[in-house]
Amino acid sequence: MRPALSLTAVYLYRQPIDFRKSYRGLSAIVECELGHNPFAGGLYAFTNKQRTKIKCLFWEDNGFVLYYKVLSEDKFHWPKSDDALLTLTGQQLNWLLDGFDISAMKGHKKLHYEAVF
Repeated sequence: MRPALSLTAVYLYRQPIDFRKSYRGLSAIVECELGHNPFAGGLYAFTNKQRTKIKCLFWEDNGFVLYYKVLSEDKFHWPKSDDALLTLTGQQLNWLLDGFDISAMKGHKKLHYEAVF
């Protein structure tokens, strides 16, 4: 089971967290530290200090969903930023879960033309 690729509101919390936190502790971070509404449908991703675990929090209609992945070996490539929160797409989150360094992945530049001639 993976987060949907079509998710439009995916947020990475930059600081490592204590992984003993349940949905209550994580939703408190979302609400108190980030000023977001944890019930608004956004997915929030958190990591531990060693970058070997990812925990995602998501509100789905009538309850919280926790997605938890632990690596046996290696570490997640957590994007570097000065911001406390980073916004991603559902596809980027899945790339991160697959072990890719999403900060190094760049697609083709988008072109926009007004006319053929």
